Amino acid sequence: MKLRNIEKRKTQVGADDAGLNSLLTAARMEERRGRADVMAARLEKLAVFITQGGLNGTEAAELLRVEAVIIVNEAQEIH
Repeated sequence: MKLRNIEKRKTQVGADDAGLNSLLTAARMEERRGRADVMAARLEKLAVFITQGGLNGTEAAELLRVEAVIIVNEAQEIH
């Protein structure tokens, strides 16, 4: 015998939710700004490494590929 406890609810979105939606939008934008700052810092670090190390185009491209793999792996750990 299977016991089921299924309760269906409909969520209404109305004028009262405008403040909540505004807060969520602001939080999302702040998160995006934070991620952009982190990415800019990473790119700057790579640029310095390439310049100071005197890497040629092929070496710089390989460094960028390695960094891309690191970023993808980090993103997968988040989800």
